Amino acid sequence: MALLFETETHDILGACFEVYREKGCGFLEDVYQECLEIEFDIRSTPYLCKPPLPLEYKGRPLRKRYEPDFVCYGKVILEIKAAKNIDDSHRAQILNYMHATKIKVGLLVNFGHYPKAQHERFVI
Repeated sequence: MALLFETETHDILGACFEVYREKGCGFLEDVYQECLEIEFDIRSTPYLCKPPLPLEYKGRPLRKRYEPDFVCYGKVILEIKAAKNIDDSHRAQILNYMHATKIKVGLLVNFGHYPKAQHERFVI
């Protein structure tokens, strides 16, 4: 059985792994964000960086907007971290954003882990 958006998530994770291979761990999240923009451009991966997405409460729009690190292919949220390990607060963050935006697939990638990047895939 195929995963939802399997080809797209494979491409996104491939870009993340390439950035990790080139830069390793130890940089701030902003460095990985910029490197991913370059890698996505090289791969012709469609993405938006920090697009302001509307939020609502009980059907009413909020002034506050959510800005995910990336929305790729218009249908996958990519949240990146530069932490020692992925923790439950990171998982809760991406799940909340997915529910709030109705985007069904999310990837959480941590560049701060050694010896390899950590990643988790979420589907709602």
